[in-house]
Amino acid sequence: MISRDEIENAIAVHDRVAAAVVTEAKGSAPRDSGTMLLVFDGGTIGTIGGGTVEHTVIGEARKLLETDGSPLDLTFPLGPDLDQCCGGQMRVQIGLIVPNGEFLWPGGPRFPNDPDKRLVIIYGAGHVGQAIVRALAPLPFRLTLVDARDAPPTDDDVLITPLPEAVAEEAPPGTFHVVLTHSHAIDLEVITAILAGEFGFCGLIGSATKRTLFERRLAERGVPQDAIAQLTCPIGLPGLRDKRPEVIAASVAVQLLVRDAELREAA
Repeated sequence: MISRDEIENAIAVHDRVAAAVVTEAKGSAPRDSGTMLLVFDGGTIGTIGGGTVEHTVIGEARKLLETDGSPLDLTFPLGPDLDQCCGGQMRVQIGLIVPNGEFLWPGGPRFPNDPDKRLVIIYGAGHVGQAIVRALAPLPFRLTLVDARDAPPTDDDVLITPLPEAVAEEAPPGTFHVVLTHSHAIDLEVITAILAGEFGFCGLIGSATKRTLFERRLAERGVPQDAIAQLTCPIGLPGLRDKRPEVIAASVAVQLLVRDAELREAA
């Protein structure tokens, strides 16, 4: 989802920007209502689903940029005429953005609200932590990378703290936590703090053996069994044994997207 800040930044850089907004989506449309594509001289930001529809929309948007034309309201049946077999329908409005207003253009769609991004806290700025940050960066999440070392091995923005468990204690309800520090002792402190609060996801990197060990140590600390049962360890998709950081990160990204969708649907 494109945010208002991204729209205003595009205007600041390119001066003239056209927006294409999906205002109606029926059936098996590739994107939902509210999805936006920005078009400017030399490029685009976002996508309304690709294919013939997007190609046509970009062409029409570029015409508006060249001619200062009036906004367009187009309907696309997603059938054989567009080399599509989806069977759905999309309605797309296209216009030149007028900055500093309530609407993208007079009478058009409103400026979007900033997307409600879920907070993901990643504990551990090692190779896997860095890979997870890169995998999650373009997705609808807000990221905080935490490390207990004075000089973590990364150039990413890192919250350095000797007590990462305090970060977990102060996290808002619904936060996703991914724990993969350089120390099992620190992992245990962080996991204990997470399970004592309200969270959306609590994941710990490791093996089935590590999970068994943590279950025992958490129980010894008095953590209730129903809380321990909410610990996800190993993290990532089941059955994927590839240990390359990038593969683990891609697997975790899918896992978090699915969990986020489940929580939003249940809300």
